[in-house]
Amino acid sequence: MITRVRRFLIQYSRHQTGTASYLTVVQEAELGLNLDISHEKARLNEILAEISETEHSAGRPVLSCLVKVEGSKGQGDNFYKLCERLGMGPWRELKQNPDFLQDMRTACRDFWRNDDNFAQFG
Repeated sequence: MITRVRRFLIQYSRHQTGTASYLTVVQEAELGLNLDISHEKARLNEILAEISETEHSAGRPVLSCLVKVEGSKGQGDNFYKLCERLGMGPWRELKQNPDFLQDMRTACRDFWRNDDNFAQFG
């Protein structure tokens, strides 16, 4: 599952603008999760967090910045708490910073649209 989600998010960052919903990730990565069931939605959150932690520790952008929580303007608190765990700053401050999320998304797209990066790490 992790490999399929990571592959989808890399392709999404290379070829799409905007954000992907949880439902889009589930469908496009063919996960078979039912997001109406709380533990299955939690599983998707765990997958996204694991991918983000792995990418960040390797010096690459956090791919989960491209996944938007339905009905929200950006990301949920769990995303910002993950960023805090990764050492990016206090989560409440990150959430209040209007440039933080957009800068992350831009960095992610710039990194993965670079053909050398894609060939080496994709």
